[in-house]
Amino acid sequence: MNDNHLYPIGDAARRTGLSVSAIRFYADAGVIAPAKQTDGGHRLYDVETIARLELVRTLRDLGAGLDDIRGLLAEETSLHELAETHLRVVERHLRDLRARRAVLRTIVNQATTTERVALMHSLVSMSDDSRNQLLDEFWSEVTDGLAVHPAYVEHLHRMRPQVPEDPTTEQLQAWIQLADLVRDAAFRDAVRQFFHASFASPRSVDLTTPDMMAHAEKRRQLELEAREAERSGLSPESPRAREIAERLFASYADLIAGTVGAPLDEQALVDLRRSMTHPDPDAVGSQVAERFVSEVTGLLGTYLSLMATINDTPPDEWLTTGPSDKWIAAALRASGSPVAPTVSPGAAGGDRPHAS
Repeated sequence: MNDNHLYPIGDAARRTGLSVSAIRFYADAGVIAPAKQTDGGHRLYDVETIARLELVRTLRDLGAGLDDIRGLLAEETSLHELAETHLRVVERHLRDLRARRAVLRTIVNQATTTERVALMHSLVSMSDDSRNQLLDEFWSEVTDGLAVHPAYVEHLHRMRPQVPEDPTTEQLQAWIQLADLVRDAAFRDAVRQFFHASFASPRSVDLTTPDMMAHAEKRRQLELEAREAERSGLSPESPRAREIAERLFASYADLIAGTVGAPLDEQALVDLRRSMTHPDPDAVGSQVAERFVSEVTGLLGTYLSLMATINDTPPDEWLTTGPSDKWIAAALRASGSPVAPTVSPGAAGGDRPHAS
């Protein structure tokens, strides 16, 4: 294209993809004037005006109004400012389209009534504040009157999904299901009964303080580390496996010390080590822990799975059963006699596993 050449309106139309009538409209509307108009009324366009026409077409495709475009071309508004404005518009449209797609896919994949379609669309169109309000109402109801430290209630309130700014259809579908779940009266009642039965001990408040919760979280991270080591095929006789097992032993000793309210004596440490190196699956403690984990997994498993999908995190981020007793037992046996851990009252997490 010659910089000095003037092109008739038909050529300008072919080069920009605009119709001749559209180019005339933009000229009449004072958006893009031709470079020259002949005495016979023919409109001619140079390279610069054709480039500006191409910009106008792009901006119009993005939904820009004529006033915005006039301001840009008159340098009243910078291209960057206009692009930022319309980027927000385009992203909002994309979010709306994803929400509609999520609803449509849900309708296709399952039987859905007309009334439920409207409900699903309102759920996926919720603002972050509305989503948080729904989840706050759920956790407030199921923990109402629960005899635990307020820190534990706050911990439960944090067990919620955060829909990303640019969610996938799968994440939106997961939110629809989760919102349905927490609105279900039977589910709310079951969760409430479970927590109230689990924390009926007179010491529940003492065992759910911030210090206890911090220790419980530290132990959970250690169990995750041990589980991943076992899954990776690490031999329980390796130095790293033995080191992990000893840290777990010390953590469990702290847990018991905090539960009974006194440091463990030498015989208690020996008994604990024996119970871990030769675990008894029929022991009352093992049965209680397994039953608690099983109940939480069964009751909150769907909630946790949907939350993981929405947050794009591993499904077991909030709930883990840790490594196998067999792997820990083998690592402790390979380790031999450890130095007794330093334990102190009140340094532990609780008298049973937490739904963390």
